[in-house]
This record gives sequence, C-alpha cells and structure tokens, in this order.
Amino acid sequence: MHHANILVIGSLNMDLVVRAPRLPLPGETLSGEQFATVPGGKGANQAVAAARLGAQVAMLGCLGDDAYSTQLRAGLDAEGIDHSGVASLPGRASGVALIVVGADSQNAIVVVAGSNAELDAAHLARFDAALQAADIVICQLEVPLATVGIALQRAHALGKTVILNPAPATGPLPPEWLACIDYLIPNESEAAALSGLPVSSQAEAGLAAQHLLGTGVRRVLVTLGAAGVLHATPADLQHFPAQAVQAVDTTAAGDTFVGGFAAALAQGLNEAEAIRFGQAAAALSVTRAGAQPSIPHLAEVQARLAASR
Repeated sequence: MHHANILVIGSLNMDLVVRAPRLPLPGETLSGEQFATVPGGKGANQAVAAARLGAQVAMLGCLGDDAYSTQLRAGLDAEGIDHSGVASLPGRASGVALIVVGADSQNAIVVVAGSNAELDAAHLARFDAALQAADIVICQLEVPLATVGIALQRAHALGKTVILNPAPATGPLPPEWLACIDYLIPNESEAAALSGLPVSSQAEAGLAAQHLLGTGVRRVLVTLGAAGVLHATPADLQHFPAQAVQAVDTTAAGDTFVGGFAAALAQGLNEAEAIRFGQAAAALSVTRAGAQPSIPHLAEVQARLAASR
C-alpha cells in the first residue's frame, strides 16, 4: 500500500436508490419515479469524500465476488484510493443498501451487510502496515463491532488521530473504546442512542455531548443537519451554524462531513477550520442526488468557502 495520510476501515455497499413522492407507510405499495444503483457504504463514502477533498486515502474492507464488487472497486480506483486492503470474498454477496428518497429529501434505508460482516481481526493484522503509515484512522459501525474495537485500540496505541462515526448506533459504546477516540462524530439520533438522553434541540445535543465526554471520549462533534454542528470538548462547547442550501437529497451528507473534516485536519487546518470545511462540503453534497455522486471536489469547497468569507 502507498503512504496514505487517511486510512478508512469500514463498509462498501451498492446503494439501490428509489425516488418516490414520499416514504411509503407500512403495508403500502407506492409508485416510484426513478431507480439508480449508486456506490455507497459509510466507509467507502467517507473514503471518497476524503480523497476528493485533498487527502491521500487507503481503505480496508471486504467485498463479495459479484458484479457490485467489480463496480465498487472500480469506483475506488477512479478516486485514487488505495484499495489493496479491500478483499474480494468468494461465494459472498457484497453489501447493499435499499434507499427510498421522498420529494422532501427525507430518506429511509435498509442495509444488508453481506461481505462487510466478514471484516475481521485477521484482515486488520494483515494490513497493520497501513495503520502504521496513516496519520488519521476513520471507523464507523457497519462492520463487526469486535473488528472496530480492535482497529480503534490499535490506531490509538500507534498514536494516530482516531475518528469514530458511530453509525448506525443502537446503544452505548463499549467502555474500552472510549479513551481511544479523539473525535466522536454522531448525528442527533446517534448521540441520543449513545448517551441515553433525548436529543431534539441544540441544548439537548450539548447535554448529550457533555455526557459522552464524561465517558472518556476526547472531543464530540454532533452533526445537527440544517442546524449545524456542535463541537464539545471538556473545556468548551461551540456551535457552528450550517450553511443555508436547498436540500435535494441528504444521503451521505454526514459521510461527506466526516471525510471533509478528516481531510482538512490531515492538511493541517485547526479544528474550527476543519469543521467549517466539512460543513461546506456537506452543504454542497445535499444539493445533489445520490451518495458518492453528490460528494464535491476540493476546488468546489474552496470556492464556496471563499465566497462565504
């Protein structure tokens, strides 16, 4: 693997996307308007975002041996992402996500892990040199939790900057993970699941973030969609308002923020600058349809930031 300053350990999915007038009710059959297959998976989305936004990126993960696998690998290749650490598993299906997007840009998603469920400790050990070479390591929760835990602890032991996007979150994180995380980046529902507290306002997000800091995480960034980002450290709580845009599709907005934030940190920007950079990237992404197709390139984000000064 070449030297990458960001290593993403996580999921690769093919997104099967239907656009419909609205989300269907239980038991209801709706007529959809459009269908597309789009490369996705939180891990791959974050890797693509970081690569498009200026970072050297490598990825560890698992694909199946199907047509989706070929397409997903070609997508990484096109972005200049080192995918030598992405295995193709014989006899397995690649991960898929079934996504319905309503006219109001809200979405409902069902994810089938497929080959993502096979990412194990042995695979991490085989590519330990990639962990050693990286400056920043990013994980999510769409691969086995045991593997995520090992990755977080190994990256922390190596002195790397460790980012965890705890998605999807169903409850509190394992206690042994907490001190390994430099940046925990949940959205509102994930912050609520992790903290056990309601998160329906900026004030409640602040309380949940303070609770999470109390568990041993170093910094918490709660992404609040159109309400911006809340950055919490043990000493400070700062709100970064979102940039106003006309949202078309919010798929991968969070992943674009994570990848953009990490890319900015890797380029030496400070936390506040990196948050604003990630926000500008995410703002552009929601104005476009799809997961990876919506992720902007570095020049677009730089132009948006320059225009907003």
